[in-house]
Amino acid sequence: MQGEVIHTCNFVADATEFILQQANRALAERDQFRLALSGGNTPRPIYRELARKCRLPWDKVFFTFGDERCVPPDDEQSNYRMARESLFEPADVPAKSIARMRGEIDPQTAAEEYERQLGRLSTQGQEAIYRHDLILLGLGDDGHTASLFPSTTALREETRWVLANFVPKFNSWRLTFTFPLINQARHICFLANANKSNALLDKVLAGDKSYPAATVKPVDGNLTWIIGTT
Repeated sequence: MQGEVIHTCNFVADATEFILQQANRALAERDQFRLALSGGNTPRPIYRELARKCRLPWDKVFFTFGDERCVPPDDEQSNYRMARESLFEPADVPAKSIARMRGEIDPQTAAEEYERQLGRLSTQGQEAIYRHDLILLGLGDDGHTASLFPSTTALREETRWVLANFVPKFNSWRLTFTFPLINQARHICFLANANKSNALLDKVLAGDKSYPAATVKPVDGNLTWIIGTT
């Protein structure tokens, strides 16, 4: 599942430039850029840099989230809050360009609601499934990506696009994209900064399926890893 692997000592700048390249390509080809954001701490400085230097037509960019914690949008753990503070507000992204997972409501309801929203968009575009131009993903220390954690039920999903996934290690629910949706993207990019274990990266890149991230494999798209080095 390796795909293209980019090692860089300019992690934030190179990741930002990569996103802009994908945006410009999608806008030139389809007049829209569909971007799924990753949560956690790794992408925060990238979003800040994207807001600082980017002059994209935000009304033609549509943001989704690969996963969300089941918390209100103002909670410090919220992926939406992180993206809002680091990207949406500094760049003045219009609300209509953002599809937020509603982590504050019943998890099953929130997942079904988000999937229906993506379904309506795919129907409008006469697509069988909603295809992202770019999905950004992270890599957890246990090999999880999005909120697809080892030994959780969402790993076995074959048809649903968005699920409420119970994560025993946190004793909590998460909302997450599933592999059927992730792997339909035109491009998937893993962001792994210099703090990430080289041993873990080697195992995932080698395709060790005991790590959920190793199951990411675009059906008809590209896969890129941007890995920070010191």
